[in-house]
Amino acid sequence: MHTVRVTDAEPSAVAEAGALEPVEPPPSAPRPAIGNPDHPAAHGGGLAGLALGALGIVFGDIGTSPLYAMQTVFSIDGGAVKPTPSDVYGIVSLIFWSVTIVVTIKYVSFILRADNDGEGGIMALAALVREVTKTHPRRAALALLLGVLGASLFYGDSLITPAISVLSAVEGLEVAEPGLADLVLPIGIGILALLFVAQRFGTHRVGRLFGPIMVLWFVALAVLGVPHVLTHPTVLGGLSPTYIVGFIVDHPFTAFIAMGAVVLSITGAEALYADMGHFGKRPIRVSWFAIVWPALILNYLGQAALILEDPTAIDNPFYLLAPGWARWPLVVLATFATVIASQAVISGAFSVSRQAVRLGYLPTLTVKHTSTRESGQIYVPAVNWLLFAGVLVLMVTFQSSGKLATAYGLAVTGTLILTTTLFLMYAATHWRWPVWQLVLTGVVFGGLELLYFAANVTKIPHGGWLPLLIAAIVVTVMTTWQRGRQIVTGRRIDLEGPLDDFVQKLHDDHVARVPGIAVFPHPTNQTAPLALRANVEFNKVLHEQVIIVSVQSLNVPYVPLSERLTVDDLGDSEDGIVHVTARFGFQDAPDIPQLLRDCRSLATELDLDVDTASYFLSRLTIERGGSGEMASWRTRLFIGLSHNAATPAAFFKLPLERTVVMGSRIEI
Repeated sequence: MHTVRVTDAEPSAVAEAGALEPVEPPPSAPRPAIGNPDHPAAHGGGLAGLALGALGIVFGDIGTSPLYAMQTVFSIDGGAVKPTPSDVYGIVSLIFWSVTIVVTIKYVSFILRADNDGEGGIMALAALVREVTKTHPRRAALALLLGVLGASLFYGDSLITPAISVLSAVEGLEVAEPGLADLVLPIGIGILALLFVAQRFGTHRVGRLFGPIMVLWFVALAVLGVPHVLTHPTVLGGLSPTYIVGFIVDHPFTAFIAMGAVVLSITGAEALYADMGHFGKRPIRVSWFAIVWPALILNYLGQAALILEDPTAIDNPFYLLAPGWARWPLVVLATFATVIASQAVISGAFSVSRQAVRLGYLPTLTVKHTSTRESGQIYVPAVNWLLFAGVLVLMVTFQSSGKLATAYGLAVTGTLILTTTLFLMYAATHWRWPVWQLVLTGVVFGGLELLYFAANVTKIPHGGWLPLLIAAIVVTVMTTWQRGRQIVTGRRIDLEGPLDDFVQKLHDDHVARVPGIAVFPHPTNQTAPLALRANVEFNKVLHEQVIIVSVQSLNVPYVPLSERLTVDDLGDSEDGIVHVTARFGFQDAPDIPQLLRDCRSLATELDLDVDTASYFLSRLTIERGGSGEMASWRTRLFIGLSHNAATPAAFFKLPLERTVVMGSRIEI
């Protein structure tokens, strides 16, 4: 039921007088126990069922990389990588060791250990680092900044992945029937249009199909590769890292450029971590080692063997692995797999957006829960349609997966580097790793990822600028909103004045009381809600029961109900004025009426008829005032964003027929 985000405080729709402003829990606030039994990963049909579900959600992106990774490598820079034995062995060895080091060792073995009460992802990791470095404000601020940068890069990935994945699958039509080449783009657009339109209905109805389809997909990957490996068994020698050394020595510049395409084989690695909360560490590890990793490597080896047998196969080595009769069914299966991969990225964008709102880096967005059982299944209309528009522009502009691949990589490698940096900060502070271990880990993981990033920098003139532009826009929006929110919060606090003084004045003035319950969402118990002040000053009355509700965001995904509420009578148990503090994790959903029902059952001093309560929100009108605290263009951007923020009434599930909005004005 409940509310708020991952670390700095709850959503900040500043247009509503701080009803959603940040609230930091005091050091004495109770902390929920790790391993919450209500966590989604604690449920399910056992290890096998969770592992099957992980196949359908976690591995969609990386599982469809064989569609375009090898093909892209041999098409870069006008065919700089040749279908010769030394080059083929060098490339397949680079792919194998990239997947092994980055995915198997870094993510599966190390990164999954850094969980935030079972949740993962770069935003959750930033929250973890912030928590363990809170005695060092600069480090904590750096952690949040890295998290914001990672989230911004993820949006670039969220635009490119659906476009490149679906196009690469539909391009199989050209292999099966060359005359259908002109239909690739329209079919791809049609598939993605259906996918984005279907988001409003949620993934829960088709979610149970994802796992079996991806099992079939990974089996197909292995089955396609094995015959060619058996025909050309010497390709197994490509697993030796000596071929990487030879490739680099013979063609140093070509090898460097090739790394920009090899990185396509590890796209989706972040999903292993980001989706950990849905399934848990063990199911993800079981799925990876038992099915995904072997299938991927066998398919890449098969593509390498095919290219050695027939150098012309570099045009589309994935589909040419299959015999002619199997290509049409393979196109259909690949299309399903890429739709699933796209679904995972789109859902991830929804989750990242919600976390950014809860961090105070985006205005409150309308979030619709598409499942009555899983809080993680959400639909964010604004994000959905912005993504769809961006994907359409990309598809029409680039028109093929090969051209899109030139724009791919910078977002992925940037996120990899940021995750490694945050992980090292966490390992140093929380796990107390010795310096040698930190240096070794940083050199192995960070060094390789920096090479990938440097290789992808060469793509900037050819489309690589795109994810950087997207990230720059998102960072600008996020930091502008966060800074503007801070300014407005300061102004609002000055207007509100101390709550204790206001309550004492109510007693001294003997304000008339009227029957009923008045609920005032407010971020703190230190200041008086503007709506409460306005109600007393203009109407000269006070309700018999006044409840000020503050929502705190704890640095955990879920808070048990028994640890959620604190009731403070503000020094007088007889005056009917109380302050309720509600503590929530960043995966809990906001619902103040339900919160009050919980109050009724958990706090005996509150006897509430929730169905008759009235809710009062304070609306702030923000205007330009020339304060100079932000550049004028950022001020205009902030005001524009505040006008489009979702109303807290909808965010907190307040009944509209019993909600009153009262206005104030603030200049910035």
